[in-house]
Amino acid sequence: MPRRYVIRPVSFTSGGSAIAGRLYIPVGVEMPCPCVVFAHGFSGTMDWILPDFADVFADGGLAVLLFDYRHFGMSGGQPRQLVDSHRQREDIRAALAFARTCPDIDTDRVALWGTSLGGSHVVTVAAGDARVAAVVANVPALDMYSGLRGRFRPSTFRPGAVRTLAATARLVVCAAADAVRGRFGCPPHYLAVYGPLGRAVFSDPALASNFHELETRSPTWRNQVTPRFLLHAPRYRNGTLQRLPCPVLITLARDDAAVSTPFVRRKSSGAANVSLKEYPVGHFDMYHGTVRDQVARDQRDFLQRVLCH
Repeated sequence: MPRRYVIRPVSFTSGGSAIAGRLYIPVGVEMPCPCVVFAHGFSGTMDWILPDFADVFADGGLAVLLFDYRHFGMSGGQPRQLVDSHRQREDIRAALAFARTCPDIDTDRVALWGTSLGGSHVVTVAAGDARVAAVVANVPALDMYSGLRGRFRPSTFRPGAVRTLAATARLVVCAAADAVRGRFGCPPHYLAVYGPLGRAVFSDPALASNFHELETRSPTWRNQVTPRFLLHAPRYRNGTLQRLPCPVLITLARDDAAVSTPFVRRKSSGAANVSLKEYPVGHFDMYHGTVRDQVARDQRDFLQRVLCH
């Protein structure tokens, strides 16, 4: 079946750097149309995960703006592979501003979609922007400290207390060394995204095939990040979700080993505008196969209900 949208390469600036993006515009719908600005996760680039969701959304009559954060993929910014939550949120705000200037997009119907770390970002950005029409937070890493407690422990990867403590100590040392190098303008001390325990952010052997597919299918992705991020990871401010005036959908993985699903549930409790939908899978399963397809359709249906009226 032919796709019902066109893709345009776009660019805008954020913090003095050129941001590369792709704008999906549906065809055969009334213009201007609603738009969803996508915010990626920890080390993601716009040629991974995002196109699969954008395809479903755009085919359903929603414009979609994808982009690479500064320091990643096709966007500018030095050093490369720098994960900086403050800058990434600035980039999301710049993407929102750009989307609102596009003649095919209805400025009153621009929503945010974020996954993992990006899920935390879009909640924070929407809390400070009353014009955001809706939010979808996919397996959101709301808090990279307290939000790790209560994570699912897969049977494939239970290294034990001693190995876990040793690995954590090694990561902290790497983060500190990288932070010092950054302060003095030296090249980063990089850490792998996926690799051996204590030498990478993710180390579960069950994820090897996922990351192999990532390296194969996503030519701009790199298996390295600046670990200084671990010293300045985002924290969740209590009541943020409750204060969001727009409709919010949070899609969760029941068996999430990267994000504490119970933590997100607790923080969402009592939020009148927040809906939760949970799937019996792990964090990275939300990005693959039939589960991903179902998640994307559910998110599209939510956005169509709240934006296409």
